[in-house]
Amino acid sequence: MPELPEVETVRSAMQRHLLGRPITRVRTSDKRLREPLPRSALRALVGDRFIAARRRAKFLLLDLQSGRTLLVHLGMSGNLLFRPEGEKHDHVTFTFDDGSTLVYNDPRRFGVVLVLANNEERSCRYLQKLGPEPLISAFNTRYLVAQCQKRKSPIKMLVMDNSIVVGVGNIYASEALFRARIHPATPASAVDPGDLALLVKEIKKVLRAAIRRGGTTISDYRGSGEGGRFQQKLNVYGREGEACRVCATSIESLYFGGRNTFYCPSCQ
Repeated sequence: MPELPEVETVRSAMQRHLLGRPITRVRTSDKRLREPLPRSALRALVGDRFIAARRRAKFLLLDLQSGRTLLVHLGMSGNLLFRPEGEKHDHVTFTFDDGSTLVYNDPRRFGVVLVLANNEERSCRYLQKLGPEPLISAFNTRYLVAQCQKRKSPIKMLVMDNSIVVGVGNIYASEALFRARIHPATPASAVDPGDLALLVKEIKKVLRAAIRRGGTTISDYRGSGEGGRFQQKLNVYGREGEACRVCATSIESLYFGGRNTFYCPSCQ
């Protein structure tokens, strides 16, 4: 599933290439995504134009001149790509006045595409009860220490909880915990405040590093069309049985919270 760096990579591509183009046609497939496509609302965007590209958690928010916003979640395998329409799994296609096309393609159909009316963003159920962004100053040691108090859930599950902090998915939680030398199954309340301070720093560092490299290409993700390169820097994620890059101990995995969790039993 695309995580924060992957979604930020797509947002950046939209910021560079999408803004200011008048929409001349919108076409949709007859398939359902996570929820039905709002076909009438999408077709009503003809004549409008995109003016800003934002991200909240793993949601893309593409603002239009009319005050409406296109909300997109990439799900497990979705992507926004500038290319000709007509490929299998193309579900929404925007055509612009210069003849170019932006396609939302999603083989697994777990994504979301919605049109939010003016001022509807505040009431959108997908955007409610979200914690702070991990790369802003509000996500700091004091905040994380407070969130961990009296919580017995594994620290990895806590930092993947979008009500605590958004966008830290399985890949980057595993990598940040390795860098902070914290075992992923440690109860959150048992993690020393000094270690939590280091974890905050490492979450920010690993996310920024992944954004610089276009995210991580795992399975279906292809970023802005070319794929990411951060997988070349992974220390533990997906490396079960391989030697730790620090101590040469074999990387192990646990399964909890519905996810495989990778760690070094010596370093962590």
